[in-house]
Amino acid sequence: MANKLINKIFKKTDLIHETQENGAKLITVAEPKAVASEQYRTVRTNLGFTSVNVENFKVVMFTSANLGDGKSTVSANVAVTWAQEGKKVLIIDGDLRRSTIHMTFDTDNLKGLTNYLAAEDADIKDYVKQTFVANLSVLTAGPVPPNPADMLNSQRMSQLIEQLRDMYDVIVLDVPPMLAVTDAQVLGENVDGVVVVISSNRTEKSAVQRTKEMLELSKANILGFVLLDTDSGHRHGYGYGYGYGYGYGYGSEK
Repeated sequence: MANKLINKIFKKTDLIHETQENGAKLITVAEPKAVASEQYRTVRTNLGFTSVNVENFKVVMFTSANLGDGKSTVSANVAVTWAQEGKKVLIIDGDLRRSTIHMTFDTDNLKGLTNYLAAEDADIKDYVKQTFVANLSVLTAGPVPPNPADMLNSQRMSQLIEQLRDMYDVIVLDVPPMLAVTDAQVLGENVDGVVVVISSNRTEKSAVQRTKEMLELSKANILGFVLLDTDSGHRHGYGYGYGYGYGYGYGSEK
């Protein structure tokens, strides 16, 4: 029954195309009592447990090994669950090359992170927008720059993250896949923890291993892995939301 319900919400279309064209599906908003929504809350709870030894834990980055593994959907839905818990949450679209967060939260992307980083005397409050979810604000990616990795690796980006720590209870960063570009790797030291999203029918074991190695090289604190149990009957691994698991440590395998 749960699968039938989720199938109504998550259309069986190409996941990459669907997310890029229409944004991620927010089942935590559309069906907060659904099984999948409860599993997102479980991810939230487990992140609280695993971050207990991280002082002043606020900034968590979601990435994946490959394009289309589902990290934008997971990061957006987990951000919603934090907001529903009453926390003041900001989600930042750090995927400057293939931004989707503005579509997920139905806002424009005319002015966002790249505009702020390029401006000398900008006030971040002028770039952050409130979403239709209570307690949840969004900083969209902004126009695509010629040097995304350089912008994310800049001192101004580090200063921004530190500034936002005083403004929000939780900051969620949605960044590009690790094996595609270096954008996520350069942010590793600036965040309190990293969650890697794995698609059960897409992500190869070697890709997960390489992602882990790259995060270790950047001295990132790997909090764990979210495993999306996708429908093997669909070519690109969608049928999203059939189940979510959460694992810790480096031993998770496909």
